[in-house]
Amino acid sequence: MNELKNILAAKLLQVKAIKLQPNNPFTWASGWRSPFYCDNRKTLSYPALRSFVKIELARLVLENFPEAEAVAGVATGAIAQGALVAEELSLPFAYVRSKPKDHGMENLIEGELKEGARVVVVEDLISTGGSSLKAVEALRRAGFEVVGMVASYTYGFPVAIQAFEDANVKLITLTDYEAVVAEALRTGYIAESDIELLNNWRKDPANW
Repeated sequence: MNELKNILAAKLLQVKAIKLQPNNPFTWASGWRSPFYCDNRKTLSYPALRSFVKIELARLVLENFPEAEAVAGVATGAIAQGALVAEELSLPFAYVRSKPKDHGMENLIEGELKEGARVVVVEDLISTGGSSLKAVEALRRAGFEVVGMVASYTYGFPVAIQAFEDANVKLITLTDYEAVVAEALRTGYIAESDIELLNNWRKDPANW
């Protein structure tokens, strides 16, 4: 599994789905300043990488959540990845909006799953876990059983780890912060002197 994490970390860095700028931080939508920027939707533009992510996420589902009867993607980043995984597994697919549609049926969950279905949630990346767990809550309120979540990448923030524990949601990811930093260091993308800064940021990103 560690080898897979390193392989995907390398692929994400190669296509600039993940960027590291320790000395020129990004500003996230939340207002947080961050030396990391991750946009896994870029993987959809590269057929071989798209297929790799699809197959490996499907494998995670089969290995960790074999009881899953349906797949739900979290809007908007994981709609495409979730649909690809559902297709690979020949399972029904739905996606969960961040807020109800403001017209028509005002749906929060788009798609049709059987009543009480056991659902595995697909995410593209996990930061604080807030939007991911809102999707879990919506599915549970609608009467579905969430068996767990798979994602391409997690920052591994302590706040997210605690949130998933509190929500009783098992999270399995293809790669993570440690693998990306190790690969970036190995290839010279970042310097050894950048590691302390990156680690300090991850411990308390809201106040960095």
